[in-house]
Amino acid sequence: MQVIVEGGYKLNGEVTVAGAKNAALPIMAATLLTADECYLENLPDIEDIRTMTTLLRQLGAGVKTEGTHGVVVKAHNLPRCSVPSDLAAKMRASFLVVGPLLARLGKAQAPHPGGCALGTRPVSVDLKGFQAMGAKVDRLNGNYALRTRGLIGRRISLDYPSHTGTENLLIAACLAEGTTIIENASVEPEVVDLASFLSAMGARIYGVGTGIIQVEGVRRLHGAVYRIMPDRLEAGTFAIAGAITRGSVAIRGRVARYLGALTSKLSEAGVSVVADKETYIVQGCESLLPIDIQTFRYPGFPTDLQAPTGALLTQAHGESSIHETIYDGRLFYAGELRKMGADIKVEGQTAWIRGPTQLRGGEVRALDIRSGAAVILAALVADGQTKVSDVGYVDRGYERIHHKLTQLGARIERTS
Repeated sequence: MQVIVEGGYKLNGEVTVAGAKNAALPIMAATLLTADECYLENLPDIEDIRTMTTLLRQLGAGVKTEGTHGVVVKAHNLPRCSVPSDLAAKMRASFLVVGPLLARLGKAQAPHPGGCALGTRPVSVDLKGFQAMGAKVDRLNGNYALRTRGLIGRRISLDYPSHTGTENLLIAACLAEGTTIIENASVEPEVVDLASFLSAMGARIYGVGTGIIQVEGVRRLHGAVYRIMPDRLEAGTFAIAGAITRGSVAIRGRVARYLGALTSKLSEAGVSVVADKETYIVQGCESLLPIDIQTFRYPGFPTDLQAPTGALLTQAHGESSIHETIYDGRLFYAGELRKMGADIKVEGQTAWIRGPTQLRGGEVRALDIRSGAAVILAALVADGQTKVSDVGYVDRGYERIHHKLTQLGARIERTS
């Protein structure tokens, strides 16, 4: 699949963001903790959600869709505890079912997960935590096999604040015997959203969002109705789209409180941002200023927004820098922007971007979810027509991005 973008049009109007992918996936996995029915609202209509739906069904859970943004999950019986390799290869979040399977069934098997090629992305945090709680972990032919006669609450200090590791251990700890304390835990809003869902199911969780989470295990959890939080990363992408086209974009969905780092950097670059509880409004400027960015875990500047910001900075007057601290493969998109005429030099984990550059249309690729968004944003201001291939990556994280951009005034067409 590809999209064809005709550059040179300002974006103006209002857009509503979907539910957060990075909250929805662990919450869907957590429904495996109970035999009761769980109803989830505001799921994004994206490929990763469809993959997780397929995975839950293959494990034996009943999953019924309710419109395009809701599902009912009832994991009454789970006859299988093994993640199929084809689904594991599609997304890293496939590993999130290991925690609930281990806690509820005492066993789980899964291949090393795939997903976007962002560099080294181990699952050692998850595995060390499970071992600390009494699970035996074996690796056979590239598959992890885990067994336990019952997880025991322990004090676990994570090597680094992995959000996937935090989520997996948080889910598993809900049914463990005794109290689990997770130190150096991720404080990302999506982890907080997962904890809120687990609490709605009857879990006893304290300190989430502080870096030290305490979980008192319970014998069973019950079903719940829950609405997924809005996607701050989709919101940030549309904010940057408004800025790069010098347009005016209003984003609805109660996202302002999650976008402090982006707001600060957009303002520093000269972009006007007006935010309230309901709406986040970006007004582009005629002369964008250069800025320096260093990614960091929440509430720092999100690694998932640095590629779209890299596209934006090709239009700034002067030299900007982006230093990536989380994933060692996050700067590969620079090569695609160079094909469009961008002046970008990469040294190690730092990109130096000199602008403003009149980008030109051509043929580029989406290398992962966020780099795909970056080249689409660059195409919005490029001279002529740009063909962006491999947009299946973008579909994994953005709900109908081409349609939403079209509604804002972009000239963009999707083709096979």
